[in-house]
Amino acid sequence: MGEQNKNLILAMVLSTLVLMLWLFFFPPPEPVPQTGDDETTATDTPPLTPVAPTAGRVAAPNSDEVRLPPSTPKIAIATERLEGFITLQGGRIDSLHLTDYRETLADGSPTVTLLAPAGAPQAFYALYGWAPGDETPPDQLPGPNTEWTLQSEGPLTTAAPVRLLWNNGNGLEFTRIIEVDDNYMFTIRQSVRNTGPTEVRLAPYGVLKRHGIPQGLKNFFILHEGVIGMADGRLSEIDYDEITDYAHDPREGARAQVFRVEQSGWIGFTDHYWMAALIPGQGGAFKSVVKYDDRRDIYQTEMVMPSQTLAAGESFTTQSRLFAGAKEWATIRAYQNQGNVVGFLDSIDWGWFFYLTKPIFALLHWLNSVIGNMGWAIIALTFIIKLIVFPLAYKSYASMARMKELQPEMERLKEAAGEDRQKFQKDVIALYKKEKVNPASGCLPILIQIPIFFSLYKVIFVTIELRHAAWIAWIRDLSAPDPTSILNLFGLLPYETPDPGSLLFIVSLGVLPILLGISMWMQQKLNPAPTDPTQKMVFAWLPWIFMFMLGTFASGLVLYWIANNTITFVQQYLIMRRHGYKPDVFGNIRASFIFSKGADSK
Repeated sequence: MGEQNKNLILAMVLSTLVLMLWLFFFPPPEPVPQTGDDETTATDTPPLTPVAPTAGRVAAPNSDEVRLPPSTPKIAIATERLEGFITLQGGRIDSLHLTDYRETLADGSPTVTLLAPAGAPQAFYALYGWAPGDETPPDQLPGPNTEWTLQSEGPLTTAAPVRLLWNNGNGLEFTRIIEVDDNYMFTIRQSVRNTGPTEVRLAPYGVLKRHGIPQGLKNFFILHEGVIGMADGRLSEIDYDEITDYAHDPREGARAQVFRVEQSGWIGFTDHYWMAALIPGQGGAFKSVVKYDDRRDIYQTEMVMPSQTLAAGESFTTQSRLFAGAKEWATIRAYQNQGNVVGFLDSIDWGWFFYLTKPIFALLHWLNSVIGNMGWAIIALTFIIKLIVFPLAYKSYASMARMKELQPEMERLKEAAGEDRQKFQKDVIALYKKEKVNPASGCLPILIQIPIFFSLYKVIFVTIELRHAAWIAWIRDLSAPDPTSILNLFGLLPYETPDPGSLLFIVSLGVLPILLGISMWMQQKLNPAPTDPTQKMVFAWLPWIFMFMLGTFASGLVLYWIANNTITFVQQYLIMRRHGYKPDVFGNIRASFIFSKGADSK
């Protein structure tokens, strides 16, 4: 009895240690804080000094602080998927709502806000301008403070672009035309005409400014949030803390990160599901710049195009694009393939296993388009994955069937060896060789499932297609944990479920995690049990440990694991019967739930 208690205590300690380590590396999601809607006056910062990729340094643009009074004229943005405003001061795109997406599933939840003007909480906006490359005073070129004149009808729609005009009064006339497509791509054409008597040199630029770190930042190691950019096929991902560290670097010239681009690229900020990115014309040289203003807590990315020299009477036009919206796979893929935005699909964080995550999601997306329900698409994906790995699984289950048949013989060898473990191991190896059984073959399906499981976890976590995707009944968001809880008898008692992040949330098991534990337990009954009592006790605990560990995971991932376990159980049961072993799982479970001596089904 003492030995059994010692084994039980050891199993509980190991289980607790595994659970603590899991929660350390995979913490439950934190509730997203709510932000206010009131606007307050705040300062803005100028763009970093543009530097022409093919020329020397040019002078700084207008460096005055920008204050946007509440009466600043605005032009509405009105498409089927976007609502917002363009502010005439600076001609900035500084208010944008994604009308297809809500903050939560609650009735009346506000639409997702991506861009917000200076002075608003979490200000985030795009502005464009020209920097002088000669002795031209900065205030003679359009910048953050420029008061543009609207030359077209408003609002900005997919069918009606907006035309802005500004004349510096000294021979330079600037025009800006802004267009938007059916999704999330703005096209900005900036033109300048030199009507003066002398030549001028100037450089066009675009800037994304983000005031402070965005609220609701996940800070999860498998998800990148921060600056993202592509430079001639090379992807750069820079976290917010890396930007601030670089800005405080004491080395001369280290306060900004500059990426020279020769042919194609883009730069911007990415969140979990949303992104804003500056996209210069592909095929030409430019610079991507990342900087941080620690005095005002402003993160900034820039695209700096080559400086241009205009003689008297000459004109010049440059075109760039601004993506501001949801990172939808099909939309992003279309911009990459048809819109020639090189490497744009990599703005979705596919991770180290991109060679698995990309095809897995492509298949899942196609299944969802055919079935029309992401939950059933996950189950269908599980069937396809099991079909692909079936040849290896067949060999593994056949080997397990033979090992099950050898269990009585192994028990006799254990009794004959007594306390001599070395003799027992030698006799077991000899038995395996005689019966031509490979015990390692049972590990093959597990080894294959580990990268597949992690890849699917990554796919479900990072792709917006799983966000707020319903399955059946109570599962209304496959990217979130099961909302039911055993603590209130799955909604029968009038108690609220614990909030994510609380200790009770860990034990607040829903229906899917409990089904997961049961499916793992039943599958375990088909496998050969360890002969060592301690190992047997630990293995008996594993299904329930995983039930708690995965209980806080996304419902879509738990659904996949339940489907995988169920299919595996059926496959293994049928294969073992075909090879002569007839498992009586339900008849031999008895009372061996957790505290048994590890009696095996025969």
